[in-house]
Amino acid sequence: MKLEPYFKLAQEWLLVHGINFILSLVVLYVGLKAISLISSRLRSRMSRIKVHSSLQPFFLSLAVTALYVALILGVLNINGFKLDTFASILGGATVAIGLALSGTFQNFAGGVLILLLKPFVLDDYILAQGQEGTVTSIQIFYTVLITPDNKTIIIPNGKLFNEVITNVTRQHKRRVDFQIRLGYYVDIDQVKQIMYDAIKNTPTVLPGEVARVGVTDLDVEGMRVTVNVWVKPEDFLTTKIALIEAILKNLRAAGVRLLGT
Repeated sequence: MKLEPYFKLAQEWLLVHGINFILSLVVLYVGLKAISLISSRLRSRMSRIKVHSSLQPFFLSLAVTALYVALILGVLNINGFKLDTFASILGGATVAIGLALSGTFQNFAGGVLILLLKPFVLDDYILAQGQEGTVTSIQIFYTVLITPDNKTIIIPNGKLFNEVITNVTRQHKRRVDFQIRLGYYVDIDQVKQIMYDAIKNTPTVLPGEVARVGVTDLDVEGMRVTVNVWVKPEDFLTTKIALIEAILKNLRAAGVRLLGT
């Protein structure tokens, strides 16, 4: 087998493409070193600015993958490969994948925005999508709530971020509001004093906040007395139950009849 033709072809290829080939090897080597350095710097930078731990691997992988793709395309281009067909195939595949996974991408985008903008964090009590509960997990694609009656609610992040979210915990206090209907025959000053005494004796009511008791509505049958007190978010239901029961007992003990009794 004669090898001279092959040696001649190799010699001709080296004369035409040798410089580009060597240049591409240099670019590849320098590029790999640069990507490694950028990856290390990016990782430390994200830790320093406190990017959420769930997002760090994704952002790092996305950046490194993009750099590798750019490096490979650059090396191929130096060696004279035509990239038009490759770019067309890649573009078509990207569109097809995007259409197929549009819902997944929406949930992913919602998860990224939730983790970055922090409309709520772990252990916050929120109301969203007709559900409410304590946030126990924030994942890239979904958020998990535990309801007061111990049910697990899983909400896709795409829907969650694009709708109204009520964060009950954010302000670290919550107001308890309720009304009691009374007839016009009662002594309103006596009733208010009874209610204020009940508020004072309820330990979960925040002492530094102003409590309000007063008539807020009148109708043919009687009046509505509204009670407003401030509590910690986690004490909301406990305080409401205890305070209503204490007021009812104290009103009855004082001989004050509720409307309709």
